[in-house]
Amino acid sequence: MADPRGFMTTPRENPRRRPVDIRIQDWREVYQGFGRDRLENQAGRCMDCGIPFCHQGCPLGNLIPEWNDLVWRQNWYDAIERLHATNNFPEFTGTLCPAPCETACVLAINDDAVTIKQVELQIIDRAWEEGWVTPQPPVTRTGKKVAVVGSGPAGLAAAQQLTRVGHDVVVYERADRVGGLLRYGIPAFKMEKHRLDRRLDQMRAEGTEFRAGVDVGTDVTAEQLRDAYDAVVLAGGATVSRDLQIPGRELEGVHQAMEYLPPSNRVQEGDLERSPIHAEGHNVVIIGGGDTGADCLGTAHRQGAKSVTQLEIMPTPPEHRPAHQPWPTYPMVYRVSAAHEEGGERLYAVSTTRFLGDSDGKLRALEVVQVRSEQGRFEPVEGTEQELPCELVLLSMGFVGPEKGPLLDGLGVELDERSNVARDASYMTNVDGVFSTGDMGRGQSLIVWAISEGRAAAAGVDRYLTGRDVLPYPIAPTDRPIA
Repeated sequence: MADPRGFMTTPRENPRRRPVDIRIQDWREVYQGFGRDRLENQAGRCMDCGIPFCHQGCPLGNLIPEWNDLVWRQNWYDAIERLHATNNFPEFTGTLCPAPCETACVLAINDDAVTIKQVELQIIDRAWEEGWVTPQPPVTRTGKKVAVVGSGPAGLAAAQQLTRVGHDVVVYERADRVGGLLRYGIPAFKMEKHRLDRRLDQMRAEGTEFRAGVDVGTDVTAEQLRDAYDAVVLAGGATVSRDLQIPGRELEGVHQAMEYLPPSNRVQEGDLERSPIHAEGHNVVIIGGGDTGADCLGTAHRQGAKSVTQLEIMPTPPEHRPAHQPWPTYPMVYRVSAAHEEGGERLYAVSTTRFLGDSDGKLRALEVVQVRSEQGRFEPVEGTEQELPCELVLLSMGFVGPEKGPLLDGLGVELDERSNVARDASYMTNVDGVFSTGDMGRGQSLIVWAISEGRAAAAGVDRYLTGRDVLPYPIAPTDRPIA
């Protein structure tokens, strides 16, 4: 195990964020460097538990005590081997995952959890620096062709697994660049795009082919897709945003978060000089308190918003783990992300009733009311109505499922009760040879679940095509708890 007394002698330490007044002037990642010696000490806090509940907390089943021990012993090369054994893209999870493994850490029962996420990130960062991450092309080819529709984390994980065991894999992406929401939905201050680009280069060297700018279902019909490939993996995500159909929704200045974030990322890619939806000088209101809302918040700060207010219909979460969400579950507690640290106001237990506009059709304010929860419903509190001045509203209320249209209709796949693409324990849909993975089959979820599902779907595809059992096969999607 790691340091036998580390958890008693070494307090938890996290990397510091760059000063707010400096970091909101750029789009670089917000965290400062964290020395290797300090990280090795943090890895030494791992207790090598008899039953490591961090495994249960991590949807990928990462071998956390093993690579913590290896880092503490300064054996970084073996650490990345153990990390890659369960996770194709630890730099994605190391920057973007909310770390359910840490809330499941046994040490977290009565102390601060091990800094698992930071150890993970620095293992992969050092591996890239040292040249330990190299292409792993297949030794033999199966002659089977697989199409992966969607290049987000689930699609990329499925594609890499399938390529490495010898299949000819083509990944289709309707955007002009590969990466899905990793490319255009996640701001660079959360994950700089060089992390994505170098993985794509590795995958190309392994033999995966990428075709961007192709809208499958339209540019390539469902029939053509089935004719050209032995198997199809649907990994297009849950991209239909939840809307807010209240009076004034048509006013200029009301946008979905996914109308706002991609153009700002395109500015960083050099495609645009300025985003067409810009917060500079505006009073901004973000409706929705989740991660996407925080991404909008940080983006608005960097664009020079006059003020930013984030609304959440739920009551203020507790500071500490509530009794009905016991360890090792992931608790809903009050958290302050880097974006929240940068400014803005957070209002809880409020509901928006109307968007208010000027005579020229432009947004000038919204009307909100405080609510209380009664028997699962939110009831307005009489006399609490107020107006919030704003010129830009961003709707960040989550996603309701995959887009319905030519692709899904043309393939004839069935949907489940939540409007996601239904699949069995092997991730195959009702259509023979067509598989569903990631948010398209699971619904809106975490990046760590997307990678896990992509790996699992790849195992199902390989077994379908060859009858063999060579890829790791996590438990069936119907058996999985929702994080």
